[in-house]
Amino acid sequence: MQFPYAVAHRVPLFLAPMAGVSEPPFRRLCRAFGADVVVSEFLSCEGLRRGAQSVHDGAYFTEPERPIGIQLFGSDPAGMAEAAALVSEHYAPDFLDINFGCPVKKVVKRNGGSGCLKDLSLVESIIRAVRGATHLPVTVKIRSGWDETHRDPVAIARRCQDAGAQALTLHPRTRTQMFTGTACWDEIAAVVEALDIPVVGNGDIKAATDAHRLWRHTGCAGVMIARGSFGNPWIFQQARALLDGRDARPDPCAAERFAVALRHAELQLAIQGDDRRTAVEFRKHLSWYVRGVAGAAELRRELQQIQSMVEIERIFRRHLEPTQAVV
Repeated sequence: MQFPYAVAHRVPLFLAPMAGVSEPPFRRLCRAFGADVVVSEFLSCEGLRRGAQSVHDGAYFTEPERPIGIQLFGSDPAGMAEAAALVSEHYAPDFLDINFGCPVKKVVKRNGGSGCLKDLSLVESIIRAVRGATHLPVTVKIRSGWDETHRDPVAIARRCQDAGAQALTLHPRTRTQMFTGTACWDEIAAVVEALDIPVVGNGDIKAATDAHRLWRHTGCAGVMIARGSFGNPWIFQQARALLDGRDARPDPCAAERFAVALRHAELQLAIQGDDRRTAVEFRKHLSWYVRGVAGAAELRRELQQIQSMVEIERIFRRHLEPTQAVV
């Protein structure tokens, strides 16, 4: 039971596809901290087919990010096949991932993402169409079902496997749960037991110890980290240590956090340039990086006002001056 693309470790760690977060700078940073595989933000097959620049921008990646998957969503098998062929030819990622898990209303209202789970015949048709349109490995990401009435992750996963999925990630919540309640890791274990293809576990990984517990609990072939990585790319380094039987290094101090945030900002600048839009979009990352730091509330308020990326270092240095720390 091996992944259909090269991975660095027996139990690889994945950065989840997340809109507005899983962009090239953050993907590169997470790879540097030990993420074995990264996945793009989910991209609309219709946007790709129509040549929408903003959607095509989402398929951009740099070589240090490999292995990388491009994730597609849509509810039309023919359209998904066309988008898969386009991405395979023009962007050449290491694999394609099909999104059957996104719970966002604007996606599911057109039966995309987890909306497809209401029609498993459609799920199968999409997987077969994409497999037939690309030479790349094809993987899928699912939820446990549309709602509690249709909650059957093993049945869904088996149909994905039978249709040709070569690896599967399960976030064990239904679409109607969104991100509430608790992810049912027992369902990941059941899918691992039922399938012959690699199963990646995802859900409620807030710290490195959670990644290790999920793997021990489920026997999954890989672990995908989503929101736990926000402002916390070192979670991959810490999780890798635990998975390899070593002690994880402690959480970084404020100066170390700020240094990582500045490295992230440098990567963002290199791609987008230092204009107001770049700074405004980066504010969310800054809020995450300062969580738990002494005086975080005031620091966050100041960082949320930045108009240029060059302001970040000055703010960090001023905050650290009382402790004589150096970023």
